[in-house]
Amino acid sequence: MLVSFGIKDAIDILLVAYFLYQIYKLMKSSGTLVIFGGLVSVIVVWILVSQVLEMRLMGVILDKFINVGFIVIVILFQDDIRRFLVALGSNRGWKFLIRFFSRKGEDPVSQYIAPVILACLNLAKTKTGALIVIQKEIDLTTYIHTGEMFSAEVNARLIENIFFKNSPLHDGAMIIVKNRIKAAACILPVAQHAGIPKEMGLRHRSGLGMSRETDAIVIIVSEERGTITVAHSGVITKPLSAENLQQILSGEQHVKSYS
Repeated sequence: MLVSFGIKDAIDILLVAYFLYQIYKLMKSSGTLVIFGGLVSVIVVWILVSQVLEMRLMGVILDKFINVGFIVIVILFQDDIRRFLVALGSNRGWKFLIRFFSRKGEDPVSQYIAPVILACLNLAKTKTGALIVIQKEIDLTTYIHTGEMFSAEVNARLIENIFFKNSPLHDGAMIIVKNRIKAAACILPVAQHAGIPKEMGLRHRSGLGMSRETDAIVIIVSEERGTITVAHSGVITKPLSAENLQQILSGEQHVKSYS
């Protein structure tokens, strides 16, 4: 009996391959690739036992295990599933479709870029630590409420004053929403997995953790080295120049991995 293979089957295989590749990247970045490999092994054994070898008793046992295992997988990988959905939702193609069907126009020209870059350069020169979060598609209200809320136009001098070492708001993150500073001294989630380079301090780990939980762009100014880095989509860059930072903020350049 010949098996027909058409365009629909090819698309099906490509979609499965794409999702498996994306899951692999997320598991690798989060340090849970070994656990993921174990789960894949269990699934392969289940298919062989129940479908290929048709072992009834083992098949029934593994069927029950797989049914319960789905809930276990959701519990174990809830953070990774969240990051996968964030990555999927922040894809440029999806954003275009969302804007098209919601009949929203393109975002206005971001006016925060120039003052933010100027402030970061001045902070880096004086080796003043800073953590600046720029909201994209995902709402950051939850994180805004962890700090001191206010509303002000983005201004380089204001940013420098907030992160000045004697300022009561310097310890924490500043959040910018739609060209306005919405809060300062905010608490961000800290990345914990073992693959993070040892030279990264709490400020960099917080920026990386925030970039994994949301699609925000996080700018980190190092207090020890006076360098500027950016975290986005679960990766963090090497030290950036003003030109590279401008290209990332304006969307002309993607964030490349630290490694």
